[in-house]
Amino acid sequence: MAALAHTAVPHGHPWEPEANAASGGHDGDHSVAHAGSSGHADFRDAGTVDHARNGFDPQEIVRDFDWGKTRRGPNGRVIREWELVATDKEIEVAPGVTFAAWTYNGRIPGPTLRCREGERLRITFVNGSAHPHTIHFHGLHPAAMDGVPGQGAGEIAPGGRTVYEFDALPAGLHLYHCHVRPLAEHIAKGLYGAFIVDPKDGRPDADELVMVMNGFDTNFDRANEFYAANTIPFAYMNRPIQVKRDELVRVYLVNILEYDLINSFHLHGNLFDYYPTGTASRPSELTDTVMLCQGQRGILEWRFPYAGKYMFHAHQSEFTELGWQGFFEVPG
Repeated sequence: MAALAHTAVPHGHPWEPEANAASGGHDGDHSVAHAGSSGHADFRDAGTVDHARNGFDPQEIVRDFDWGKTRRGPNGRVIREWELVATDKEIEVAPGVTFAAWTYNGRIPGPTLRCREGERLRITFVNGSAHPHTIHFHGLHPAAMDGVPGQGAGEIAPGGRTVYEFDALPAGLHLYHCHVRPLAEHIAKGLYGAFIVDPKDGRPDADELVMVMNGFDTNFDRANEFYAANTIPFAYMNRPIQVKRDELVRVYLVNILEYDLINSFHLHGNLFDYYPTGTASRPSELTDTVMLCQGQRGILEWRFPYAGKYMFHAHQSEFTELGWQGFFEVPG
């Protein structure tokens, strides 16, 4: 496996790799990341990420659902198709901080694939990376379509391609990610995305959003220096997510965070119905906070009865201070 690439940190940034190296690293506690009077969160109000250079913007990702292309098979059944290309790409995860990522279709998270229960799905995977990769889908499928080494096409070498084909089952919120070892590296570098199977009868109309909770280990000590929903820290702080008063909001929430055991989502000034994995028609609870291990996901639904700005964030304070927080804005 090739060595991981560099990180560029702007002068005066409260986290400095030299300081971390001198201290012997984080040792899992992120203490160096909080150097400075107000911690690593200083960049929240100082500079912006170049979304155009990255080729993706969290403001667009949050409402971007990729339905692929469809056609009818000989028996009239819908066949839904996508092409996902793995590429090596440098992205800016914070102002002036670059990260050598591995991506599906040039973005992190990869496209949010969306389909309907019972359709036949065909995903052509092209490996344009310098490293072997796969796509492993959560859900029901034959072993040969599992996207793991030793099954079906196994690892796809650089320049290679394969097709994953299976039925869209069960209805719910799922995810996909690379399953090549070292698995932590392939996930932490960015090879993952959300995968939604709508029920045959659909769901009630709502303002639908997708949030993939992730983080980035920019100095390669197996501890994250940045946390986010949809990759860019603080993306929804200065540019809140706009929603309407009294309209049903539905969030497809996926946790793919590497190097931390638990992530969470907390909503201010409200509570939400929570549907674990989105596979049941009734919520498991009415709450304002959920905790998720890696790979866990769920659907959140609520309405805002009052106008204003409402914060959402991880309920681990450190994650919040390092980027995983934002606002919903409800006009009057």
